Amino acid sequence: MQLKDLGIIVTGGANGIGAAVVRRFAREGARVAALDVDDPAGSANAAGSGPAVKYFHCDVARRDEVERVFGEAAGWLGKLDVLAHVAGIERGGPAESLSESDWAQMLAINVMGTVFTNQVAFAHMKARGGRIINFGSGGAVRGQPGSSHYAASKGAVAAFTRTVAQEWARYGISVNAVAPGAWTRMFDEYLGRLPEAARNQHLESMKRLVPLGGRLGDPEKDIAPVLVFLASHAAHFMTGQLISVDGGMVMLGA
Repeated sequence: MQLKDLGIIVTGGANGIGAAVVRRFAREGARVAALDVDDPAGSANAAGSGPAVKYFHCDVARRDEVERVFGEAAGWLGKLDVLAHVAGIERGGPAESLSESDWAQMLAINVMGTVFTNQVAFAHMKARGGRIINFGSGGAVRGQPGSSHYAASKGAVAAFTRTVAQEWARYGISVNAVAPGAWTRMFDEYLGRLPEAARNQHLESMKRLVPLGGRLGDPEKDIAPVLVFLASHAAHFMTGQLISVDGGMVMLGA
C-alpha cells in the first residue's frame, strides 16, 4: 500500500499504460480519478478497478475542460497529491509531407495537453506540494523516423518538464517524466502503418534493440510499478528527470 490515502489524477486512463497505472494505483491504496475521451473503455476500466476509482471525460487539449474536470476530480478525491499525465497520441508520416493540421493536432494534445494539465495541477498543489509525472518518449532523445512531429512533441514535453521542475520546486512540487517502451495499442497502430516486410523487420530488430528481453515491455508489469515509485514518498528527492523504462533501447541509441 505504497500510495495509501493519496488523491491521484491519471489522464489517458482508459487504455494501455494509463489503464494499467489506474489499476495499479488503486491496488496500492490511492483514490484515483481516471480521465480520458474514450468513455466506454474508461468507464469499464474504472468499474473494474474498484470503488476507489472514478472515471471523468476530459479532452486535455481544451484548457477550459481541463480546469473544470480537474476541479470536479479534485473535489471527489478530496485533494490532489499526484498527477500522472499519460494521455497522448502517436501518428506517422514522412517529415517532408506532414501537413499543418498534422502538426497542430500533435502539438495540441501532446504539448499543450501537458502544459494545461500541469498548470492546473500546479494550482491545486501550490499550497501543499505534490508530484507530477509526465510522459516523454525515447523518440525525443534518439529521433523517430516516420514520426517527426511525435518526436518533436515529446522533446517539448521533456524540456517543459525540466523547466517547471526548477520553477515549482520551491512549492514542494516534483516534476518528472517517464519514457516508456511498452507494447500497447499505440504500438500496434504504429506496426499497422508499416508494410509487411518492414513490420517483420522491425519486430525482428527488437531482439537486438531491447537488451532486456528482446521485446517491448508490459504496461502492467514493467511500466506501472515505476509510476508507483514516482508517485510515492520514496521519490521525494527526485525531480526534473526523464526516466527511460524501455529495456535499454535509449541506452543503445536505438
